[in-house]
Amino acid sequence: MPCITPKYYLLILSPFIVFNCSSKEPDNPSDQEKIAFVKTLGGTNNDSGRSIIKTADGGYAIAGYTQSIDGDVTDKSNTSFDYWLLKFDANDIIQWQKTYGGTDEDRANDMVQATDGGFAILGFSKSSDGDVTANEGLTDFWLTKLNPNGEITWQKQFGFSGADNGISFIPTNDGGYLLAGILDVTASNGLGNSKIVAAKQHAGGDYWAIKLDASGVRQWSRYYGGTFTDTPNGVVQTQDNGYIMVGFSDSTDVDISNNLGTYDFWVIKISETGALIWEKSFGGSEIDEAWAITDSGDGNYLIVGNTRSDDKNVSQNNGAADLWLIKINDNGNLLWEKSLGGSNFDVGRSISKTHDNGFIISGNSRSENGNVSENKGQNDVWVIKIDDESNILWQKTIGGSNIDLAFDAVELEDKSIVVVGESNSADQDIKENKGFTDLLIIKAIE
Repeated sequence: MPCITPKYYLLILSPFIVFNCSSKEPDNPSDQEKIAFVKTLGGTNNDSGRSIIKTADGGYAIAGYTQSIDGDVTDKSNTSFDYWLLKFDANDIIQWQKTYGGTDEDRANDMVQATDGGFAILGFSKSSDGDVTANEGLTDFWLTKLNPNGEITWQKQFGFSGADNGISFIPTNDGGYLLAGILDVTASNGLGNSKIVAAKQHAGGDYWAIKLDASGVRQWSRYYGGTFTDTPNGVVQTQDNGYIMVGFSDSTDVDISNNLGTYDFWVIKISETGALIWEKSFGGSEIDEAWAITDSGDGNYLIVGNTRSDDKNVSQNNGAADLWLIKINDNGNLLWEKSLGGSNFDVGRSISKTHDNGFIISGNSRSENGNVSENKGQNDVWVIKIDDESNILWQKTIGGSNIDLAFDAVELEDKSIVVVGESNSADQDIKENKGFTDLLIIKAIE
């Protein structure tokens, strides 16, 4: 049931009362989840895992990027960054792995499984050769559609003369895709909308939404933001076939009506055809960054990120930066918010639903107190299981003495959890480093 305990103040800048979460959170969350394995994959250069999905055959697939031409990377001949896709079966055995790109920098950020059993991967590309057929500027959105064996069936670039970066995307109810990323509006000279929407002076980087059909043909595109930096990191489709995009913004003008201080969580809802329905800023007077959103299953949405604030929408700060979790309804009203972490820097990078109506959050932590059980180095992977009222069921830190980061996590059909990220460590939980940064995989089971 939803939280019902009110906070003891009314936020002056927001037209709603914030509700604190249930006080039923266990003092000592269960440690029932066990780590089945921790693996590093890669070669002697930089490798990273950025996105994981469970696949229809009971296994999973990981998308990221690699700079290596040796070690676990088997089909690459130059040390530029390429997309890297690895397909695993239900027993965690690699079935195949492939790289995609050209002779310049190509990095994947997100992936989905297509309806035909294949995959689609989104990121950015600086190349105009190899697998990449064109480049419009510094970097472009690069979307690759693959068959179930990982072979490219089609690929598309979207961008102009500046730095345009595809960050997140989803399959849509009509069989197409909605892409979200950054458009360098200044460099595009205002191009990027399907048609002129209004004579507004955008600048810098804006949220850019691109709607494609199932074949990758653009149906419409539109950008949103102000004159400073607006960065989208997550998107979901709503019950009315619109979309909610989340990220962060330090703009105070154009589409942003109520900036609360420096960077805020900036959340927008757009219609099925891209019209801006509403926009909301959440946070305090310091830096607040949203990284992911998920449908909470009750008509509302959970958004996770980090906050350095301790005022306005943020009721508590445990020190430095906390993982910040908020719940909003379909009108963008804040239902409740919660800070998790310790006295150092903590962040949530992904959130996804589990079979028991809970949620898995992945991120990283430099704390060893508060909600964080221990710290093993400069920065650890932090994985948290919460229930639908945000009570912590269990949490774990995994890492070594160097920097270890998580970017995504998913629950598989057997209820195990797989987390992906990157690691610089070669001790404690991380047994091997193959060179610079490795792709990191962690599996947890009950």
